[in-house]
Amino acid sequence: MLALLFFQGLENCTAAETNAAVKLPPLPWHMADIWWNFTEPTPHFESLDMEVTLDRDVPTNVNLYVSPCGLARINNMDFYGGLQTAVNGWASKENHERVHPGPGAIFSRWSHDKKTKIGLEHVRMVSGGLCESAGYEGEFCSVRRPLAWKKGTYTWSVVRGDEDIRDGATNTWFHCLVREHATGQTHCIGSLRFEGTDFTFWARHAAFVEIYSTAKVPRCEIPEVKVTFGYPRLNGRAPPFKSATVNHPGPGQRSATPDCATAVAEGDKVVVTVGPIFERAAKDRKHALELKLP
Repeated sequence: MLALLFFQGLENCTAAETNAAVKLPPLPWHMADIWWNFTEPTPHFESLDMEVTLDRDVPTNVNLYVSPCGLARINNMDFYGGLQTAVNGWASKENHERVHPGPGAIFSRWSHDKKTKIGLEHVRMVSGGLCESAGYEGEFCSVRRPLAWKKGTYTWSVVRGDEDIRDGATNTWFHCLVREHATGQTHCIGSLRFEGTDFTFWARHAAFVEIYSTAKVPRCEIPEVKVTFGYPRLNGRAPPFKSATVNHPGPGQRSATPDCATAVAEGDKVVVTVGPIFERAAKDRKHALELKLP
């Protein structure tokens, strides 16, 4: 079911229940930004595993980005990714015409300073996959793959792969995988190359739930959906927990969003519930999540 919100444009909309005009910020909207803080970094990084559950199917005419890896950092290099209802990108390294195949998964990284161009030599695509290298959100490169995800539980992973040597320097490929718990099937989304051979994962991790815009679907309704994020696992283990918070960006903040999501702790998990727009008290815009780890 979709929330009763119908867009008249990116800036204004009408709520069907109240017929009240609502001034909306520009897309994208980070409806909930989750941050986990650990007691220490993780040396010799080999893998990140994030479990995510969706309680219902999400229509494919909605631009929903469920990002169990909203921001991760190894050796001061940032990456992110997750599941999108509307992935898009270049069909090949040679053909830069943008295609829109529908639902899928994504894995992206920025250059070390987000200013230096990072080209497609850092990208390995899978058959049927997509890629991109651009600078409209800081210099980044990316792999994407169509994947008809729906209601259920998935594990989104980044796993260390093989090394290669270029220009006298040794680099490491990291592979992005998505496992469907219902079928046990694992899908390789593609691989990205990172400079170096020994990596340290920083002492925190982020996830988010976002409404975004595409050329194919420039505006959409807000879906009603419940997204559950599991606790991050690094090198196959739960890193020692320090604290967790959620931020719902408001006026004046980057990725400001209308108030249409809440986040609560349930044991060691974080549950984000997305639905109709409501009025949030300023004190509730950012707050702690009291996780209870086993």
